[in-house]
Amino acid sequence: MALSAAPGCRAGERGPRWRRPWKLLALGLLSASSVLAAAPGAGAMSREEKRRLGNQVLEMFDHAYSNYMEHAYPADELMPLTCRGRVRGQEPSRGDVDDALGKFSLTLIDTLDTLVVLNKTKEFEEAVKKVIKDVNLDNDIVVSVFETNIRVLGGLLGGHSVAIMLKEKGEYMQWYNGELLHMAKELGYKLLPAFNTTSGLPYPRVNLKFGVRHPEARTGTETDTCTACAGTLILEFAALSRFTGTSIFEEYARKALDFIWEKRQRSSNLVGVTINIHTGDWVRKDSGVGAGIDSYYEYLLKAYVLLGDDSFLERFNTHYDAIMRYISQPPLLLDVHIHKPMLNARTWMDSLLAFFPGLQVLKGDIRPAIETHEMLYQVIKKHNFLPEAFTTDFRVHWAQHPLRPEFAESTYFLYKATGDPYYLEVGKTLIENLNKYARVPCGFAAMKDVRTGSHEDRMDSFFLAEMFKYLYLLFADKEDMIFDIEDYIFTTEAHLLPLWLSTTNQTISKKNTSTEYTELDDSNFDWTCPNTQILFPNDPMFAQSIREPLKNVVDKSCPRGISRAEESLGSGPKPPLRARDFMASNPEHLEILKKMGVSLIHLKDGRVQLVQHAVQAASSLDAEDGLRFMQEMIELSSQQQKEQQLPPRAVQIVSHPFFGRVVLTAGPAQFGMDLSKHKAGTRGFVATIKPYNGCSEITNPEAVKEKIALMQRGQCMFAEKARNIQKAGAIGGIVIDDNEGSSSDTAPLFQMAGDGKNTDDITIPMLFLFNKEGNIILDAIREYEAVEVLLSDKAKDRATIFKDLEMENMDQKSSESDAHKPNSEEAPSDSQDAGAVGEEPEGGGESSAVGDPDPLSAASTASASVSMAEEDPHTSGPAEASAPEPACTPGDSQPQEQNTQTEATSKAHWDSKVQPMESILADWNEDIEAFEMMEKDEL
Repeated sequence: MALSAAPGCRAGERGPRWRRPWKLLALGLLSASSVLAAAPGAGAMSREEKRRLGNQVLEMFDHAYSNYMEHAYPADELMPLTCRGRVRGQEPSRGDVDDALGKFSLTLIDTLDTLVVLNKTKEFEEAVKKVIKDVNLDNDIVVSVFETNIRVLGGLLGGHSVAIMLKEKGEYMQWYNGELLHMAKELGYKLLPAFNTTSGLPYPRVNLKFGVRHPEARTGTETDTCTACAGTLILEFAALSRFTGTSIFEEYARKALDFIWEKRQRSSNLVGVTINIHTGDWVRKDSGVGAGIDSYYEYLLKAYVLLGDDSFLERFNTHYDAIMRYISQPPLLLDVHIHKPMLNARTWMDSLLAFFPGLQVLKGDIRPAIETHEMLYQVIKKHNFLPEAFTTDFRVHWAQHPLRPEFAESTYFLYKATGDPYYLEVGKTLIENLNKYARVPCGFAAMKDVRTGSHEDRMDSFFLAEMFKYLYLLFADKEDMIFDIEDYIFTTEAHLLPLWLSTTNQTISKKNTSTEYTELDDSNFDWTCPNTQILFPNDPMFAQSIREPLKNVVDKSCPRGISRAEESLGSGPKPPLRARDFMASNPEHLEILKKMGVSLIHLKDGRVQLVQHAVQAASSLDAEDGLRFMQEMIELSSQQQKEQQLPPRAVQIVSHPFFGRVVLTAGPAQFGMDLSKHKAGTRGFVATIKPYNGCSEITNPEAVKEKIALMQRGQCMFAEKARNIQKAGAIGGIVIDDNEGSSSDTAPLFQMAGDGKNTDDITIPMLFLFNKEGNIILDAIREYEAVEVLLSDKAKDRATIFKDLEMENMDQKSSESDAHKPNSEEAPSDSQDAGAVGEEPEGGGESSAVGDPDPLSAASTASASVSMAEEDPHTSGPAEASAPEPACTPGDSQPQEQNTQTEATSKAHWDSKVQPMESILADWNEDIEAFEMMEKDEL
């Protein structure tokens, strides 16, 4: 959304409350070229380079969209690793994630207006016809009200908005008669039963056919919903009312927003994450700007823009003042307790907060937007993608990355606000990382673990709806667009709603006179009416000067947040002591502990014990700081225990026709070669051993020698299998789970424990694959016989794999040439060298081997590096902890495990229900050739 700055405002002056939303309080998205010149040394990106990157975005979109249409449609989403559609009920349940799927061709609807933004009008026209003809909204299925609203209702309204625009232009969509709007209205009525509560907050789920309370609805028993779930409805529902003239939708959405506002914590003006839909009590009382709350704040500001209602602006400003007072700890954004906002609720951040810098741009608060965005970019440069959650010292907390678009969104807004070419380079990095690490022959696959580069068989609809839209707009010039993007506002799913809706079918009073607002200091409105000359006073280095102190915030140290006290060169009170900074030998720290009422006791074994007595604190504020310090210390101790666990490893298929595109998440072993200390990993062709369980002497050693052995789990200890294949000459081993249908998608990873004996004699690497991932390799062997894999701690860049292949081919030709010469010497192979190196195992030799054979060691939150040799070998444990980091002041990550659905799973591999390998590869050939050419260009 692009909005003009209001003229005639002075710095610090409170701007007028504009009655028309396009006269927004915010900076908006000013013409990039008129705001900020290129910073010296940054190098403005040439028009040719921008056009090349824009065309690359178009090619990437085509790759994702065409594969969805070919392999998945009319299913809701594409499964890019197995090249098929995800149909709810036919795949293992993923829990709440599946609530977005309603058997209504989700990805196609979510992508409609993206097609027009990318100038694909013919494809748009065909897609609209498919939606009208094929999509059924009357399915007996329970869906998320929130997801269905932003993706499906928003997608239909966005498609209708651009359809009527194209029709007015006279070339396309001349046949269109509001069919998408009729479908949107039908869907709107199907969502209304969810609002049948005393509070006006909607139930989190609704049955599309039977509503909520019908006996066959299978929903309506929930008591809680997230704040964003109930507070992210107003744009779509109000637009539906304005388009159709039916006011009930906007009325219901407003009532939900009014209720949340009334239930805010009055002293802090913050809202919690989860609320009881019947009583209005806060269930989760932590507050932030990430998951569970994020788009509630976004929709307050954008509702003012679209609807012109001052009450939404006042509410947003009230919340924003609280966010900047309590949650913002530049460059960090940390959750706090709504009743004790000076107390951090957790010491990690989730990736959804990456939208917030973009919202700050719309607000007009540029400095903190630049700071937070730069911090996030440094995390991305370290891990290639933004992990789902990361700690305050930038370690991985949750390792997944489902190709979320929020960071690209903020990058686009910051570029439009500053014109700084730096953000074009950021966008270029995003494009490169997507192509290098997420691109697969049938689309783009989510990252299962950003540390290893392993993939997950999912490509969410929001990837097509948002990611390519923001990336294309980032590099597009005005003349590249077939319509003026500044005439529209983006929903949270990046769907386009026209600003002229503000003056259409106004049936709701613009002012809620029954609500009282907190009187705010005028400083809250400092940026309500900015002028570009004031924001960037003759200083093209403005944005760079803000970013510069954060350039090494991730790599060079384990920093704490930059405090406002430090920002003001030490003036004012010092920030409270954090647990991660504490040193028992520092006299100043000991004095601070004394003020907080914390006593330090030295134990005989050399450890230090801390005890707090609040009554001994110098003041109530010091006592509160002491309580927070003690909580952080407990979390820090727990995190240090978790970090002794081994992280997951990667099995990457590198032979033709995969070339490193398929990366499988593997469990590590507590014995054998430590792959984290051998960055090159172990590479070789795979071979199935006989006997397949590997529990006795290998009878086909000639097939296993100098190869990576495949074996089945069960009937003996892991270490025994490793010794048998090592004796047969294998350079590595992969143990495949014998539990039919098991998958890393639905089960936590394991560590393979030792056998209670000294395992120093095992020098080869051993990895564990669940049944689904193991079958991918076995099926590849059946198709190609010769399958080469790379065992490593992290997936390799495909360019490196191609380079290694070229080197091997050159070595092979050289060897063949030398074979004809007398007295030629044979050089040992790379695989022999890799397999001959042994490493000290981590804890494998200390495990006691009592009870069942074939033990699995699971990461434990209660103790460090526990080998579960006594456990049942088929018992699953909690998810793997984050990877150990280089020596540095440890961070304070709160242990939190992810809920895993353990419903019955069906065997997921390439069988008769899926396209034959030959058919898939025929479709891939063109992509492979293009990718190889791209890799050569990069090299």
